[in-house]
Amino acid sequence: MSRPTQHHPAATATAAAAVVLLLLAVSPAPSGADPDDKRCLSSLQQSLSGLRNWSKAAFSAPCEGFISRLQGVTCNNGRVYKLSLPGLSLAGAIPPDLSNCTNLQSLDLSSNALSGAIPPELSGLLNLAVLNLSANRLSGAIPRDLASCAYLNVIDLHANQLTGTIPDELGLLVRLSTFDVSYNRLSGPIPVLLANRSGPGAAARTTGRFNATSFVGNKDLYGYPLPPMRGHALSVLAIVGIGLGSGLLSLVLSFSAVCLWLRATDRTATMPGEEGKISHLMPDY
Repeated sequence: MSRPTQHHPAATATAAAAVVLLLLAVSPAPSGADPDDKRCLSSLQQSLSGLRNWSKAAFSAPCEGFISRLQGVTCNNGRVYKLSLPGLSLAGAIPPDLSNCTNLQSLDLSSNALSGAIPPELSGLLNLAVLNLSANRLSGAIPRDLASCAYLNVIDLHANQLTGTIPDELGLLVRLSTFDVSYNRLSGPIPVLLANRSGPGAAARTTGRFNATSFVGNKDLYGYPLPPMRGHALSVLAIVGIGLGSGLLSLVLSFSAVCLWLRATDRTATMPGEEGKISHLMPDY
């Protein structure tokens, strides 16, 4: 009969240690913050005042899986994917380097005191689905480059001081379901692809359409669903004025024509005719 195999404690401990060392060698070492996210958050902290518990030390490791130590930051697999900082009385300008948060899907900086322009560099956030910069003091034009963010579902820019026209390119964002630029200083025509047309043929359009509430509060903005351009529509007073002016001119011309006719008739009546002349020259018999 064979004897049972005996295990020596020393040999077992050595084998276990070897397995642990092998696992450590194979598994990847934990990495620090993504350098792009670090630049993004650092630029935001330098540009905006009012951010609480945002320290440079936290930028070295802003994400621990799905958790972040920074206020308003949400992470996904170690990357910043959401920035939600509404109503915190933040002041300053939106930094162009915010585009370094390349995994960002939602950006909400609404109801603050942000000023300056919307950086065109935000078009580099190719995964962005929600952009809410409403109720600030932003000025300048709406960047047409935002049309590069093909996943945008929400663009909310209402209650700012934006100027210029609404870029036609934004009408090509097929996923856009919310669009609000009301109460700014925008001008020019509303892009047709953003209008809410419910008439025949509208079903063939695949892009999202918005009603007048998305555009009100911009006095120089015109076109459906807002009223047409003011310069092309005559007011009631203008129409009445044109009518009265035309009538008065016709009356003056008619009166002048009658006066000329009467004068010509009177002159003809006072001139002796040829018959009178001949009878005057004939001798009396």
